Amino acid sequence: MSPRLILFPVPLSQAPGSPADVMPARNIELLSEVRHFVVENLRSARRFLRSAIPDFPIDDCTFSELNRHTRPEDIAAMLEPMSRGFDMGVISEAGCPAVADPGADVVALAQRKGYEVVPLVGPSSILMALMASGFNGQSFAFAGYLPVDDAARASRLKEMQRRIIREGQTQIFIETPYRNNRLIASLCETLPSDMLLCVASDITGPDQSIVTLPIARWRGRKYNYDKIPTIFLLHKN
Repeated sequence: MSPRLILFPVPLSQAPGSPADVMPARNIELLSEVRHFVVENLRSARRFLRSAIPDFPIDDCTFSELNRHTRPEDIAAMLEPMSRGFDMGVISEAGCPAVADPGADVVALAQRKGYEVVPLVGPSSILMALMASGFNGQSFAFAGYLPVDDAARASRLKEMQRRIIREGQTQIFIETPYRNNRLIASLCETLPSDMLLCVASDITGPDQSIVTLPIARWRGRKYNYDKIPTIFLLHKN
């Protein structure tokens, strides 16, 4: 059989718990067979492996870190075990690898080399937030991180607003967790009062909160999402 690049989703929440709570048993069965990994963060990947399979032989494995600090010319060597016929796994820090994640670079290389790429079922903050928002799931766009600069962020939000009004398209984006509260304040200053904002926080975790309200109500609402993984969605009322 030809080697496979297997994309393993991991839990979204950092709270203690079993990966079996949010992913199929088949994922863990496949995980038990893999010994070569490309990971976004070595520490979190090792923690995931131990929580999924307590007696996983981590010392027998090889790990390559692929993150924002990785040089493009270093990625090719990460797939070397596949050239010897071994399956490999890709593990993100949270959620689905290769979606808003540097793992996409190694997947692209595997595709160019003709290797089989196997995506597995698991938690995705983008899709789960969209499912629970009540917004348009037929047409949506994920914008990643908004600009930090105030003027550039306001311009991006105006562009999103036009897409929402013209096409009814749901707009989805994220922020560095320690800036979540500031982002909501900025949205309240920039967007019209009747625009709908969904804030989805700690998805699948013990403190999960998914709230959809007009901007006018967010302006007077008490909240604290700082340091909690959160995703934001906008739509028209």
